[in-house]
Amino acid sequence: MEKDEIHLRRLPAAAPWGPRKSGAEDTGSEFHGVDFLPEDLNEAPEETGMRVNKKYSCLPAEEKGIHIINIRAIEDIGYDQHESTLLNSLSKNPDADCKYGLYFRDGKRKVDYILVYHYKKSSAGKTLTRRVHHNDSSARSTKQDQPLPGKGVQLEMGESEPHVDYHEDDKRFRREEYEGNLVEAGLELERDEDTKIHGIGFVKIHAPWNVLCREAEFLKLKMPTKKMYQINQTHGLLKKINSVIQKITEPIQPKVAEHKPQTVKRLSYPFSREKQHLFDLSDRDSFFDSKTRSTIVYEILKRTTCTKAKYSMGKGEGRKKETTLLNKRRKCGKYGITSLLANGVYSAAYPLHDGDYEGENVEPNDRKLLCEEWASYGVFYKYQPIDLVRKYFGEKIGLYFAWLGVYTQMLIPASIVGIIVFLYGCATVDENIPSMEMCDQRNNITMCPLCDRTCSYWKMSSACATARASHLFDNPATVFFSVFMALWAATFMEHWKRKQMRLNYRWDLTGFEEEEEAVKDHPRAEYEAKVLEKSLRKEHKHKETDKEKLTWKDRFPAYLTNFVGIIFMVGLTFAIVFGVIIYRISTAAALAISSTPSGRSSVRVTVTATAVIINLVVIIILDEVYGCIARWLTQIEVPKTDKNFEERLIFKAFLLKFVNAYTPIFYVAFFKGRFVGRPGDYVYIFHSFRMEECAPGGCLMELCIQLSIIMLGKQLIQNNLFEIGIPKMKKFIRYMKLKRRRSLDHEEHMKKKQRYEVDYNLEPFAGLTPEYMEMIIQFGFVTLFVASFPLAPLFALLNNIIEIRLDAKKFVTELRRPVAVRAKDIGIWYNILRGIGKLAVIINAFVISFTSDFIPRLVYLYMYSENGTMHGFVNHTLSSFNVSDFQAGTAPNDPMDLGYEVQICRYKDYREPPWSENKYDISKDFWAVLAARLAFVIVFQNLVMFMSDFVDWIIPDIPKDISQQIHKEKVLMVEVFMREEQGKLQMLETWKDKDKKKGENCNNHSPRLSRSHSGSLSSCHSYPLDV
Repeated sequence: MEKDEIHLRRLPAAAPWGPRKSGAEDTGSEFHGVDFLPEDLNEAPEETGMRVNKKYSCLPAEEKGIHIINIRAIEDIGYDQHESTLLNSLSKNPDADCKYGLYFRDGKRKVDYILVYHYKKSSAGKTLTRRVHHNDSSARSTKQDQPLPGKGVQLEMGESEPHVDYHEDDKRFRREEYEGNLVEAGLELERDEDTKIHGIGFVKIHAPWNVLCREAEFLKLKMPTKKMYQINQTHGLLKKINSVIQKITEPIQPKVAEHKPQTVKRLSYPFSREKQHLFDLSDRDSFFDSKTRSTIVYEILKRTTCTKAKYSMGKGEGRKKETTLLNKRRKCGKYGITSLLANGVYSAAYPLHDGDYEGENVEPNDRKLLCEEWASYGVFYKYQPIDLVRKYFGEKIGLYFAWLGVYTQMLIPASIVGIIVFLYGCATVDENIPSMEMCDQRNNITMCPLCDRTCSYWKMSSACATARASHLFDNPATVFFSVFMALWAATFMEHWKRKQMRLNYRWDLTGFEEEEEAVKDHPRAEYEAKVLEKSLRKEHKHKETDKEKLTWKDRFPAYLTNFVGIIFMVGLTFAIVFGVIIYRISTAAALAISSTPSGRSSVRVTVTATAVIINLVVIIILDEVYGCIARWLTQIEVPKTDKNFEERLIFKAFLLKFVNAYTPIFYVAFFKGRFVGRPGDYVYIFHSFRMEECAPGGCLMELCIQLSIIMLGKQLIQNNLFEIGIPKMKKFIRYMKLKRRRSLDHEEHMKKKQRYEVDYNLEPFAGLTPEYMEMIIQFGFVTLFVASFPLAPLFALLNNIIEIRLDAKKFVTELRRPVAVRAKDIGIWYNILRGIGKLAVIINAFVISFTSDFIPRLVYLYMYSENGTMHGFVNHTLSSFNVSDFQAGTAPNDPMDLGYEVQICRYKDYREPPWSENKYDISKDFWAVLAARLAFVIVFQNLVMFMSDFVDWIIPDIPKDISQQIHKEKVLMVEVFMREEQGKLQMLETWKDKDKKKGENCNNHSPRLSRSHSGSLSSCHSYPLDV
């Protein structure tokens, strides 16, 4: 036989690799496929696990490990390609046995995890496709230096090797070694390259029972024991109230078993192989659910390393020896799954969904149940099945949706109070004396021009609509609402802490700190690579490299880049806001020249609306940019652990997005109209643009418009349309790419996709940071400026009702299944929420005192009003200006625009009149109002902070019944172990008694009998040992 040929022959159906049994007959056996037979089976025992599939397809020779396969004639195989297709179509569909990818090909072992890799096709024509099985039995004897089972036949020395892509060859070599290490760790693998997605291979991973037990013990997973105990129930009046509430809320409860109230609970204990008798192992297949199995496999994948790489020294590449050696050292570092994914050795790694969620004849599964009872807009009025969410996605995602549900529930009372405050403003708008005075045309108050030259004098009554609208949000009820929302924020935080403790108890997360400490100390792959690079540099300089770590000196360039980058981004945000201010000023001046009266009257509304829309578009764009920049800045810092990475990323992203979202609102609330100057002495930007002024009714109405448009637009466009549109667009693009690459083979086209192929086409899970971020920004809109927009909680509530179902649908149908992560709280987000709650008290105090007219009204009512009413308030807040004092070139071009000559015009400020000795100086009224404003800020802030802390103190963090149940669990666990120890002692005493009696019986025998049965005594004493 020539060296470029392969021996092929027919095999019987059940013929295994290895020596044949005597009497085995080949005659009459049907053809069952093509197997590569090594010429000497005794010399190649490891290759006995390889199988070749029955179908033909194009696969690269490098991926098979077979560099040249040359079959002279198709007759050597025994049938042609069309015949094989016919035989396969008539045979039973093998994919049905494995439930289309949920199990291995044997239909028994469940797929717990999937690794995906790309491979390049060979252009030499079609070769044999195969499915490779890494069985546990054949893998134990595999050595690192020998090919893994199913890796193919290696070329003999001296054979001609085709052109090889060394980069791809290196990846394949690393995959082989890594998968071999996984097999040594106890996992069972099965490769599948015969898929509808050409050029992509899948490695299916199964964790057998002994591996699951071992890893569950290492991870200290709490598992339910056989011991069950009664949960303390309420008695008396509380029991009746709870039963009534359950009956009322029954229609809005999800129809899942996990959501029903439980009266008994299984005692949980960290799994131990030595104490397996404590656990209910009657059904081993369901003892570890799919979420736990995938978590265990992922921990093994992270821990298992690939330490080798295949390198071609020279090969005509012209590489320098030093460079090659350095590259080799760098790449010979340890590679876990995260590094292999980052380097492109594998393209994806994910656990499988439980099955399909829609379609006919779909078997019941948790995913389908979640889709029907949770991820559907038709069940928006129902509670979330949080326990089922946790069972399917893990504790971290379960806590996010539980927090989102609690936040949405707490928005209901806030929305009701906000609506009442708004309706109060609507009901009292006709009784508001200041707005009535502004709308009264008999007052004939002439106001000074809003801009130089082109703007003319105007009547205050023309701002009547703005004044009336301002009262809807600027009334005494808004002060009460600000206090209410501050207390609401404190109550929400306490309510969530109590809910979190209940979930920790239900999900067996009490005492989780130890495991958290162990997990968070695990270094990230990027950190280890950086440390390796540092140690290689020192090794090159012949220095000691033991216990290397990154110091602040190593990170100083990254820290400097972070500082400069964040300052630059914040400055960019300020510059954009400043640009919008210039736009508002210039547009207002341009519209003031308009010849139409309607154009001149709607200047303020037009400018405000267009400027806010520009701000909204800029905010949405910069949000995406800042998210990417924050991630890049965090990556160059190279944090040591995943927890540090996440916290630093959250801090940077929140800082940038907070500044981006709230800078325009801060400008309107606290800076607009504050630095205007006065007629005859205005403040100019670039010596040509006058600073903006607030409307006669104040800036609060404009603040309300700004806040409402940005909040609603951000929620509608960014949170909803983007979340729906972008994943669908990405999915469509992936579908089109795969369709373009798909073969035209009819059989391949008609074949149903495997579960792991379908999941591969889904969007990868990108973490919970974007989900939390949008809700935290919304929480800021609800609390920070709620004094100017009482309807903010209502719009947030309506958004969140859609957001919960939208996120649920995305997690169930659009995303790959994420790896379950244990967590007992929401992490750094809780501290951010507390910080926003404290900041909201201060900001609302300043909004009420400086932005609204609440304090000037109180000062006028109690200090200057002659009859104890608000009559004359508008005139009191306006100062007078003599038009002859205008600077040259700033007076109106058309002074007779109102039909009469104006000598005195009015402007909003507290200044001395022109007939005073100190004309246009700040008056005493200004200082009185300023003192009152500052006093209000101090009193309001301290009072509300005290009330919030009081609410925090009076509500316990841990519910009383939960603390009792936790204590009860500890007592019961001690009892279980005490009984176990007593049982052991009783058994030992029984054995000792039997041993003693046996010894006495042996001593009573005669010496002759004893001599004749010399082994009796020894056997008697060995009895306990035998037992």
